[in-house]
Amino acid sequence: MISEKMKKLSAGKSAIRAMFEDGKKLAAQYGAENVYDFSLGNPNVPAPQAVRDAIVEIATSEDSVYLHGYMSNSGYETVRQTVANFLNKEHGTSFSVENILMTVGAAGGLNVILKTLINPGDEVLTFAPYFAEYGNYVINYDGVLVAVSPNTETFQPNLVEFEQKITAKTKAVIVNTPNNPTGVIYSEETIQAIAAILEKKQAEFGTSIYLISDEPYRELAFDGIKVPYLTKYYRNTVVCYSWSKSLSLPGERIGYLVLPSEMDDAQEIIDAASIANRVSGFVNAPSLMQLVVARCIEEKTDIAVYDRNREKLYGMLQELGFECIKPEGAFYMFVKSPVADEKEFVAKAKELRLLLVPGSSFACPGYVRIAYCVAYDTIVRSEPSFRELAAFYGLTK
Repeated sequence: MISEKMKKLSAGKSAIRAMFEDGKKLAAQYGAENVYDFSLGNPNVPAPQAVRDAIVEIATSEDSVYLHGYMSNSGYETVRQTVANFLNKEHGTSFSVENILMTVGAAGGLNVILKTLINPGDEVLTFAPYFAEYGNYVINYDGVLVAVSPNTETFQPNLVEFEQKITAKTKAVIVNTPNNPTGVIYSEETIQAIAAILEKKQAEFGTSIYLISDEPYRELAFDGIKVPYLTKYYRNTVVCYSWSKSLSLPGERIGYLVLPSEMDDAQEIIDAASIANRVSGFVNAPSLMQLVVARCIEEKTDIAVYDRNREKLYGMLQELGFECIKPEGAFYMFVKSPVADEKEFVAKAKELRLLLVPGSSFACPGYVRIAYCVAYDTIVRSEPSFRELAAFYGLTK
């Protein structure tokens, strides 16, 4: 008999993964070229050649005992120092090797820092719409996820409600910018306002509230928009990063945590996070990929591919009468459903072999997420189906 906690998690299976599985079935039935799968945020831009070259060179030249052996739970010191140096150059920070902990992707990093910080009953705030796994990660440590209602005009955070929902039990706040699923980048003014509210509430309750910045999409920003680096605005900030999108390595599970020395109880948190990495079962981040990303620290994927997709899809949807804001980053478009029940809309889209994800999966019903990290040709060929969908709901004449 499985645990009660896993019964609940098993009952709430991911709609995104379910849609992905549906896509495979439809592809087998109709042919992959006739199915338009916009469900999963799986990068379709290949990793840079430098990454592939580094894998081959490191795997064939490094001493195998060193390459495949254990190291510090926090990761190779040389890799951590490389990451710290890169961040200092990019953002004008002053991190050292002890401020970096290599993790098993962003998900691993989030679980490590939540395990480090959360006691049963502690509250973690986040802004809807949000990545659904946040709730599961918080539950892993018997915390309580508190969602702030979405601002559906701009999808910038609802700061009035945010301030109201912070209590003496609030231990952390998770933000994700560029955002999944909206593609919105939180402005500098928004970040400054969040920081000011947190400082006020820390003083009011006499507690420490940690801001966890989940940043797998940091490099995927369009139109010259800059993504603020949050440690410069609020000292109790932890950064959770992954190379899944910036180097198209989602399956390699490689990322890091930034644990600044300026945080309250910084040394205690740094030491505890290293232990949390071990006792969570990770022990350490994948050794080969640590060395690869250190070698390729300045490499990036070609986001022009995503930008082209963004422009094409946004223009097409606007022309057909769908409502959505133009995303500033990541590779998602959050589109308003023409009917109140977006699951009905998703089901109708599926009949036309369009695979979209319901907004209720992100605590924002009435919308659907479209992941445009697909081949450009997929977007072009999907137009007749989107046109038929729009006509069914009376969006086009």
